Amino acid sequence: MDDPSAAISITGLKVLRGKNLVLSGLDLLVPRGEVVGLLGPSGCGKSTLMRSIVGTQIISDGQVTVLGDTAGSAALRHRVGYMTQEASIYDDLPVAANLSYFARIVGAPAAQVAEVIERTDLGSVAKNMAADLSGGQRSRLSLAIALLGEPELLVLDEPTVGLDPVLRVALWKLFAELAAEGVTLLVSSHVMDEATRCDRLLLMREGEIIAQETPAGLLERTGTTNAEDAFLALIRGARDSGAPDSEPSEAHVPKHRATGGTP
Repeated sequence: MDDPSAAISITGLKVLRGKNLVLSGLDLLVPRGEVVGLLGPSGCGKSTLMRSIVGTQIISDGQVTVLGDTAGSAALRHRVGYMTQEASIYDDLPVAANLSYFARIVGAPAAQVAEVIERTDLGSVAKNMAADLSGGQRSRLSLAIALLGEPELLVLDEPTVGLDPVLRVALWKLFAELAAEGVTLLVSSHVMDEATRCDRLLLMREGEIIAQETPAGLLERTGTTNAEDAFLALIRGARDSGAPDSEPSEAHVPKHRATGGTP
C-alpha cells in the first residue's frame, strides 16, 4: 500500500506495549488535501496510531511514510503539525507569548501569531496566562501552536473534546478551510456524529482499521443512516463471518452524542 504521493502511507504497522499487541499490522492510505476522521471507541489505538505517524512512537514492524519521507525524520519537522490530547503549552506564559515562543522554534514569521490567534478565536484571552484558561481554550491554544509554520499535514488528537457545540462547529469549519487550502488533516474523535464533517473516515476497533471509506460510501455499504449504526453493522458483520469478536456493548461503541472527555 506504500504510496509516497499520499499524505500518509502505512503498511503492516505493528506496535507492542509490553507483550500486548496495540496495533496489529495496519495498512492505510490518506490522500492529500482532505479532512480524514479517525474514529473509534476509547482505547482502540487511535492515539498510538497518531504517535506512529508523527514519529514519537516506537513501532515493532511495518513502514510509515509521511509526505514522502519516513515518519519522524528531520525533513518532516516543519511540515507536520501535531496536537496531543493533553495541552502542550507553558502555563507560566500568556497565550500570545506561548505562540511567539513556538513560532521561533518552527521558524514561523512573527505575523503568524496574530493569524493563528484569530483563526482559533483566542483574541479575547491573548494576554491571559495559559494557566488561567478553560479546558476548551487550552485545546484551542494547542491547535493554534500546531498551525504555526503552515504545516502540510495536521495530526489532531481529539481537538474538539470539552468544547461547546458552537466552538465545535467553528473548528470543523476551520478544518474544511484548511483542507481547501491544500492542508491534509487527520482528526481523531470518539464522537461519531463528527463523521459527517469528514471527507474520508478511518474506523478503528481493538487496534485494527475496520473501514476506510467516505461517509456516504460507509452508509451505503452498511445500509445504515448514521455513523454509529454503521460502526455497529461492521462489528456484527465481522462476528457473523466467523471473525473472533464479541457482542458489541455500550462500553465498546463510540457515542453518537457530542460529549467531552478523554479517550
